[in-house]
This record gives sequence, structure tokens and C-alpha cells, in this order.
Amino acid sequence: MLLKSTTRHIRLYAAEVQDNELIESNNVLTLDVDPDNEFNWSEDALQRVYHQFDELVESYGNQDLTEYNLRRIGSDLEHLIRDLLQQGQISYNLQGRVLNYSMGLPRMESPESEGKYAS
Repeated sequence: MLLKSTTRHIRLYAAEVQDNELIESNNVLTLDVDPDNEFNWSEDALQRVYHQFDELVESYGNQDLTEYNLRRIGSDLEHLIRDLLQQGQISYNLQGRVLNYSMGLPRMESPESEGKYAS
């Protein structure tokens, strides 16, 4: 059975991609970041997620691969994405097909709100 963890913005699979299909693996984890394109990503912000993923995987290196461990990694990456959004390093994709603002309403400057939000 394929081990996986799915959060709103992170999908982790104990598998590798071959010919556009997931093939179960005990040695490879596949990470899918923001599959619904809910956010606008800079290359720098995306690399921070990948770097954090690498560090988390390394920290679990001596433990068995379980759904619980995958869920913990996914949850930690969700927290990082929330931090990136709050810091303004990523933003909501207002042209995306999914507009549920799962991490809070977007901040939009207007004459009435200018200067009221801390960056």
C-alpha cells in the first residue's frame, strides 16, 4: 500500500514518478507543493520549502517510514507555507481556480487600509 500524506498545500508520497505515474518506493519520497496553485511562488520561497523538506527527511533518517512521520513532515511544511504567506514572500493567486483563502484573507492595500498592516 502506497504511503502518503496529503494536506491542503503539501502532498507527500513514498513513491517516485515514472512515466507520470507514482511507483511505490521505500527509498524515495516525492513532494508536490501547492498542487492547486493557490499561491504565487518566487523561486526563493519554493527553494525554502524544498530545503525544509530535505532537513525534515534527514531528521527522520533512522526511523521507519510511516504515515505518521509523513504527516508530521507535511504539517511542518504547511506551517512554513503559512509563515511565508504572513511574511509576504508568497501571495494568494487571485487568478487561480481555487479561492478559499485557507490561510486567512489576503491583504489588499487600499486608501483606507494603507499602512495599517505590518509587513
